Amino acid sequence: MTDTLITTAFDTETGVARLTFNRPEALNAINVPLAQAFLAAVQEIRSLSGVRCIVLTGAGRAFMAGGDVSSMAGTSEQAGAAISAILDAVNPAILLLRSMDAPVIAAVRGVAAGAGLSLTLMADLVIAEEDAKFLVAYNGIGAVPDCGGSWFLAHKLGAGRAAELMLLGRTLSATEAKDWGIITEFAPASDYDSLLSKMIKKVANGPTRAFGAFRQLTDRANGDQLAAHLEAERSAFLDMTRTTDFAEGVSAFLAKRSAQFQGR
Repeated sequence: MTDTLITTAFDTETGVARLTFNRPEALNAINVPLAQAFLAAVQEIRSLSGVRCIVLTGAGRAFMAGGDVSSMAGTSEQAGAAISAILDAVNPAILLLRSMDAPVIAAVRGVAAGAGLSLTLMADLVIAEEDAKFLVAYNGIGAVPDCGGSWFLAHKLGAGRAAELMLLGRTLSATEAKDWGIITEFAPASDYDSLLSKMIKKVANGPTRAFGAFRQLTDRANGDQLAAHLEAERSAFLDMTRTTDFAEGVSAFLAKRSAQFQGR
């Protein structure tokens, strides 16, 4: 399948399904059309027989640079409507991916920020280029993580490191991200494709049903509340759209200046 915003491919011999965010001119920043295309692509993959590995990646220079902040400008009502429309598609896509047996590999080049970091953390394995960067980014606009970001940050990194990323706005290199447990492996650009292919082959040749059961068990060990948490994130994000800091954060981001937050 080819879409202007998403491309998917499925190799029936290997069982590998690939989904590529295809908005490179915006560093694959997610807006409502991209979110809806993402859900449709995941639903298509869910309907296929014989899927043994799912690879998420981004076209161009970035995996995903977060949400499209320009769509969040305007009144709090307008921002809230845009955010809810994005999450109406992304949240079900995340739950579908977590419900499948096939492991998910995030293949990260460039930046994974905001929603891009959330989707990276959602994956079972992450293979990154050596110069990849990872950051929460929501703090820059006076918002909270969505797309499962706060769930996966807490469960994969722990509350302390999650707070360090959010409160201090740290950007992690691939080396740091591996040390923190965000990514599985990384390699220089010259070796990246080879490493990624090796990992995909190993996963796709594994016991897919057992992998799926293992993911369900680990999710349950973490409280089995992902669906409810996604909606709690939505509610918290919508609350933030009604703050002075959010309006300032969006304005500053679009003007490419430092935000002057007032704590209200």
